[in-house]
Order: sequence, then structure tokens, then C-alpha cells
Amino acid sequence: MELAGKRIILGVTGSIAAYKSVYLLRLLVKEGADVQVIMTPHAREFVGPVTFSTLSGKPVLSDFFSAEGGDWNSHVEMGTSADLILVAPVTATTLGKMAIGLADNLLVATYLAARCPVLLAPAMDMDMYRHPSTQRNLEILKGYGHTIIEPGSGELASGLEGPGRMEEPENIIRFIRQIGMGPSKKKLLNKQVLVTAGPTHEKIDPVRFIGNHSSGKMGFAIAEAFAAHGAKVQLVTGPSLQETRAVGVHVIRVTSAGEMFEMCSDLIEQMNIAVFNAAVSDYTPVTTSDKKVKRGDEEWSIRLKPTRDIAAEMGKRKHAGQLLVGFALETNDEMENALRKLENKNLDLVVINSLQDSGAGFATDTNKVTMADRQGNIYNYDLKPKAQVAADLVERVIKMMEDA
Repeated sequence: MELAGKRIILGVTGSIAAYKSVYLLRLLVKEGADVQVIMTPHAREFVGPVTFSTLSGKPVLSDFFSAEGGDWNSHVEMGTSADLILVAPVTATTLGKMAIGLADNLLVATYLAARCPVLLAPAMDMDMYRHPSTQRNLEILKGYGHTIIEPGSGELASGLEGPGRMEEPENIIRFIRQIGMGPSKKKLLNKQVLVTAGPTHEKIDPVRFIGNHSSGKMGFAIAEAFAAHGAKVQLVTGPSLQETRAVGVHVIRVTSAGEMFEMCSDLIEQMNIAVFNAAVSDYTPVTTSDKKVKRGDEEWSIRLKPTRDIAAEMGKRKHAGQLLVGFALETNDEMENALRKLENKNLDLVVINSLQDSGAGFATDTNKVTMADRQGNIYNYDLKPKAQVAADLVERVIKMMEDA
């Protein structure tokens, strides 16, 4: 996405990370963007507006009216004429105001009047970020169709270690280029996409099951990334605490590998794209008990049988024009095992990640992947928040469809 000539509103809120917004503004201007900075009153306590006005070449706005002349800063005009609203950093307070429509400052009022894409880059202490109210507000804003640039992990201003660091300005610029701006950039408009997510639980008795550590975070991020490009997504997820209110994502919850197989079988024929991200159990008990098996002194052996391979079976049914993507989470011989899956399951693209990579794998907020296609192309990516990994995957799928 070329940023030259784009009208961008850069919202800056009251966080210590506001200093990063100075570098972000500099990069936006260097790209040729026309940037109007709007600061909340508390943001001015962290970074002076003179710095932003010097870099943008425009007065920084914070109030509805000019204190000197009484001129009105029209939030309606700014909101309706913008190509993008980028709030970086966005605090827990501003997230809450945006979620409920509390327009008590110029930034939130402008946001409410906007018709353009909205990108939010949170920054706060890790406990604030993890708090259920913050997570609920993030889900609400995702449901409005907005894009969250997930914060990174590391040392925070409080001295604690964890998620909450605003993403680096260079990565935010890269992310803006990836997602594009506006409806005209929705290259997957009305395409039908199937995404599987999360673990499966294979019942042993009413209180026990065989499962794995998958959280569903990656699959949900993929579904939201496809929806952001206009796709209609059927998200079939195993037991997961993840939720989404993203427009265009229909969530179907199942429990077992068998249930996921049946649901995918019902949906696959009408799909243009299918992404098999779920960590499906490879085995399920031969027999299950209707009552809890009581503890005893003797050993307890459970006979297992293989589950049906969802990706492989859907690969056998693939019809012309369909594009299938599989995931390979490996602990050793990663590339060799992944390429075997690519061939044996009739996939078009395989996404490889390894439990040996720090920050990748189950239940993390980040992932580090490599993608390989049937033409022998290998694409390596750095460790990134899962939302950005999802964006990379969607861009790769779009490129493959355009080249087909």
C-alpha cells in the first residue's frame, strides 16, 4: 500500500509510549502521507505538541474549539475525509471510550464520525492489557471491523515483563502497507473461506479427555484477517476461550476431531479457500465410559484409534479453483515433515512453525513461521504478533490467487 497522498489521522493518547508516535509520524511523513495529529489532553503531558506540529507541518489539535479565536475543529469533516485513522498508542481509557462511544474529546468524536479503516496499537501495563474489561473492549472494536496491532512483549514502564509494549513504528508502517485502505482494497470480497482453529478434546469419560495446549489464538487471528479483506469466513473451532465479533466471521464450535471432520465435510464444497490451522487430535479412545472411572491401584490402559485426517480428506475432495492451506507444528525435521504434508495432503501452501523457536507455538501471542508452496518457493518470516502473522498469510494467499 502506497501511503503517498493518503490523509491519515494519527491519534496519540496518554501513555509513556507516546514518544514512539514521534518516530511513527516521521515515517508516515517520509512516505508522503498527509498527517493530522490529534492528541488527547493527557497525551500532551508526555510529549509536547510542538514536536508533532513541526514534523507534520500542521497545528496539533486537541480541543473542539480554539481557545483564542473560538474556531471550531470539525471532527465530522476530519473523520469523513480521512483515508485512515491510526491511534498509536491507544490506552485502556481510550479503548473503553471508543468501544462505548463516549465522545468527550476531539479524538474519540473524530473516530465516531469516520468512515475509513481504523487501526489501533495498544500500549499499557500487562495486567491492564490482560484485564477482562480491556479484552472485552478489544473484542468489541474488532467486531466493528477495526484492526488491532497487537502489542509486543518485553520490559514495561512498570518494570514488569510481559505483553503491553506498543508495536515498533517500523512494523506499524509495514502492517499498514499489508492491509491496504478502504473497500477498494478488499481483494477477497465475498470469497468463501473455511478456517479451523483450536484443539479438539477426545472424551475418555465425563470428566477426562485427550487434548493439547492449543489456545485457538492463531486460527481466530487468521479468520479475522480474511474477513478484513472482505471474505465470508466459516470458523470451525474446537474448545477455545477465544471469541470474535469481527464482521464476516461465523463461529461454529465443536468438541471432537470427529465433529470437526463432519463440519468441514459439510462446508468444503462451497469454499474458495480453506485453512486447516486446528491442532486436531491424531488419536481418540476406542471406547469411552458414561461414568467417571474411579481411581484404583491397578494400571489403567486406554486403547486409541486414529482420527480421520481432516486436511488430507479435504485435499482428496479439492476441486478446481480451491486453495488449501495446512499448518505443520513440528519439534524436529520441520521442513522435511512439512513438505511431506504439503504433497501427501494435496495442499497448495503449508505454514511451518517449530516448538523449538522461542515465542512460537501454543498459547503465545506471537508466532514465527515459514511458508512453502507447491512450486518449491520458501518464505521465511520473523517472530511477530499472531495478528501480523495472519496478515502475512492472507497476503500470500492473495498473491497465489492472483498468480494462478
